[in-house]
Amino acid sequence: MESKTIHLILLFIFISPQFHSSYAQTWIRAGYWYASGESPIPDINSALFTHLICGFANVSSSSYQLIIPSADQQYYSSFTEIVKRKNPSIITLLSIWNGQASTAQGILGEKVNSSVLSSMLNQSSSRSSFIESSIQIARRYGFWGIDLFWLWPNTEADMINLGKLLDEWRAAVDSEPRNSSLSKLMLTMAVKYVPSFGSMTYPIESMKKNLDFAHVVAYDYHLPLKENVTGAHAALYNPTSHVNTDYGIRQWLNNSFPASKLVMGLPYHGYAWTLANPNDNGIGAPAAGVAVTQDGSMSYKYIKWYTRSYEAKIMYNASYVVNYCIIGLNWIGFDDVEAIRAKIAYAKEKKLLGYNVFVVTNDDNWALSWAAQDEENAHGKKRRLLLIIFLPITMIIILIASVVCYLQRKLLKTKGSNINYIMLNRSFLVSMHIHATDMHFHFVIWYLF
Repeated sequence: MESKTIHLILLFIFISPQFHSSYAQTWIRAGYWYASGESPIPDINSALFTHLICGFANVSSSSYQLIIPSADQQYYSSFTEIVKRKNPSIITLLSIWNGQASTAQGILGEKVNSSVLSSMLNQSSSRSSFIESSIQIARRYGFWGIDLFWLWPNTEADMINLGKLLDEWRAAVDSEPRNSSLSKLMLTMAVKYVPSFGSMTYPIESMKKNLDFAHVVAYDYHLPLKENVTGAHAALYNPTSHVNTDYGIRQWLNNSFPASKLVMGLPYHGYAWTLANPNDNGIGAPAAGVAVTQDGSMSYKYIKWYTRSYEAKIMYNASYVVNYCIIGLNWIGFDDVEAIRAKIAYAKEKKLLGYNVFVVTNDDNWALSWAAQDEENAHGKKRRLLLIIFLPITMIIILIASVVCYLQRKLLKTKGSNINYIMLNRSFLVSMHIHATDMHFHFVIWYLF
């Protein structure tokens, strides 16, 4: 009995770290930085992120090779070196847009001309030119990965060809560092909040096989330039519509895209509408166009300054998981600290790989990024606390089971055949099934006589 008890103790010691490691997957804290923006690279608090994505490289309409705008080359060449000063382990990626001159509004909300990428996808030679130049440019500027930001495929053929591109891209990325000491480049892609729209569906099998992760652009569902009612542009839930992040994430998971490769987008911006009636001012209230800015878009930093200037009350709607405020006829919807925390908790609950923000320098003194990290840490502390509580309980059960089995054997030897006692397969089963709000353990141990 003593030797078997020792074996059980050793088993417990072995499985304890296994339970911890199985729930301690790497958590992605990614974010975009816009080279054509106004925020200097040194202002980025890279310590709050695991991955930073520098955008955007364009694609030549003639050669289908990557183009770095000449005015931005100095930023691309220094990006990795600068952000590593605060975080030496940061991973940087180069993001590729659709090859057209871009504006922030075009990237976020408008369907723009994406014929360059569509044309590139059609021909094997064009795809090869694109892939080769993307690897060369990423290496030249010191990036550790490549990101494709293309949300507007126009046809089913685009989706089929996108799958071909990813197959060829991954093969090239895998073979590229064979003769060097360099690690393989990462390959990621931005995707719509749902895997299927219209008659089109993303090439999910190719994406699963070839991407390190896909990040869901879970924002810009509603825009004041397009809709005459106020909208929760990054709603986690929506009781009246399928246009929300939870619905989209569940669709991706239901289509067999692994949660371990899915990253949820978080917006560090919001939108302002002009109310048609100041007394009707909830989500979905009638509106008369944009407010505050030309297109209604506002960075989180600007929103916080604006609301402080007017001493406006910021409200939180838990049904949608959004914040909003009303200043006169101006209605501004955005994600504040409460919404960000709730979304991180949701991503953890769904066992997603992490989150990706657009764009990092829209934060206000890094309040949103700190909130995201605090919620992540709080989730980890709960998990560790449950481990500390439940694993010793399991050990106690194992020891009690060992003692009971030992006493039963001694009793059987003493009483012999006078005792009518049946043991299934001469084994003793200890099973412990523990449910918690954010974790799930199942311990099963067979004690063989």
